[in-house]
Amino acid sequence: MSEIAEMKGPLTRRRRTTITGSGTVKQAKGSKCHDAGENSPQSPGAQTKTDDVSRHPSDGKPDREMRGSGQQTHSPIRKHMSVVEDFNQRLSCHVLQESLLSSASGYSNYRGILNWCVVMLVLSNARLFLENIIKYGILVDPIQVLSLFLKDPYSWPAACLIIGSNVFILAALYTERRLAVGTISQRTGVILHIFNLTSILIFPAATVHTVTSMTPVGGILSLGVYTVLFLKLYSYQDTNKWCREIRQMKAKRLTRSNSCPSVAQSNGSAVHSHVSYPGNLTHRDMYYFVCAPTLCYQLNFPRSRRIRIRFLLRRLFEMLFFIQLLVGLIQQWMVPTIQNSMKPFQEMDFSRMVERLLKLAVPNHLIWLIFFYWFFHSCLNFVAELLQFGDREFYKDWWNSETVTYFWSNWNIPVHKWCLRHFYKPMLRKGVNKFLAQTAVFLMSAFFHEYLVSVPLKMFRPWAFMGMMVQVPLAWFVSRFLDGNYGNAAVWISLIIGQPVAVLMYVHDYYVIHYGTTT
Repeated sequence: MSEIAEMKGPLTRRRRTTITGSGTVKQAKGSKCHDAGENSPQSPGAQTKTDDVSRHPSDGKPDREMRGSGQQTHSPIRKHMSVVEDFNQRLSCHVLQESLLSSASGYSNYRGILNWCVVMLVLSNARLFLENIIKYGILVDPIQVLSLFLKDPYSWPAACLIIGSNVFILAALYTERRLAVGTISQRTGVILHIFNLTSILIFPAATVHTVTSMTPVGGILSLGVYTVLFLKLYSYQDTNKWCREIRQMKAKRLTRSNSCPSVAQSNGSAVHSHVSYPGNLTHRDMYYFVCAPTLCYQLNFPRSRRIRIRFLLRRLFEMLFFIQLLVGLIQQWMVPTIQNSMKPFQEMDFSRMVERLLKLAVPNHLIWLIFFYWFFHSCLNFVAELLQFGDREFYKDWWNSETVTYFWSNWNIPVHKWCLRHFYKPMLRKGVNKFLAQTAVFLMSAFFHEYLVSVPLKMFRPWAFMGMMVQVPLAWFVSRFLDGNYGNAAVWISLIIGQPVAVLMYVHDYYVIHYGTTT
């Protein structure tokens, strides 16, 4: 009997192993312990664990059993907490918080609203475009565009005028060579440069105004080339003058902060050697600068390592595609709207004038945006890649402009760098205050805008000049009274509305002067 009891004892103890909440293992002895264990007020989790242990005898790994059993003892606590949280959520469903569209909420993910705006913009413009086609039919005619450039197929005045610009380029180069060797004085060199730069602006303007076969489009193209050449040659003579001043101070090489050292190509091609004054006064250096997508000259430009063929082909495809799109939109959308706007201007019907203005604003602004991408991204990147020109910052985030001055400083970086380097900072060094210097920059920009519009149209109206000068008080007003999104909206409104006003004014005056009527 005792032997049987001894044999049952270990079995009973193994079968009735219990675990307390603290993880201490206790062995029950005898049936009394078994009855006590059944009647003890243990939690359901503990009872479940006891059954599990009794069904699965120990395999010699008590640590794993203790860890598993310790996790199970926390489940009643978690369950109790979840029940409490459920009751709390039932009793209280409000917390202190702001609405998402409130600025105090700190919410900034408006991607869905932006996508909605894009979809609505596409749908509304698609409706307008379809309405235009139904009303006017297909007006796109590439042959008509060619006739704007080649009015007389045997006389290409715009092309001849552009080719003739080489005279002014070589004049600037040879003047700098004479100044470098000292065969002419500094005073004589300044006079020659002033005469050359003045001739760059007067000669093409006189040619466009007097040659009857010169079309407005050809005139704008040729005057644009000469304006860019004027800015380039001014920077060329200014930089070489600084080099002579440094050489006079017995400096051996140009140490200006905006110079860039040579870049050795890793693909085994020729290395771009570092050039110092006056070794830069060569035909190759001059024509590289003339063709480079920059207006500011320096002796050593940053150069890329190689020409990326795929990048070059992508930019070429964009150039061809977007120029066709621009021509099609102008013929199909802009021209009919402008023609229908002449009668309200003649009758001075202000309500109809505003309606025509708003109708013209959409295609005009779309064409302006496409032109920006076509010229500043596709064309300039294509030329830069072809010439291995390293500085590709042709624009910044002007679309985020909260002030007018920020927009004009970031939408056209080559012009901004030129104004800052050769016009704005020299005025500050001479003691001119910032406001007058900024006003002078806008004044110069207004002159060139009017020069590029009035001369090719062969009429002198101040609309472009006034449009640029209005930017001065507008910039002051926006920076003073508007900020953040309100300032950005004001910049966009000035871009969307301001340009159609100038277009309508010039077209109206052009029709009145050249055809005697606006109908």
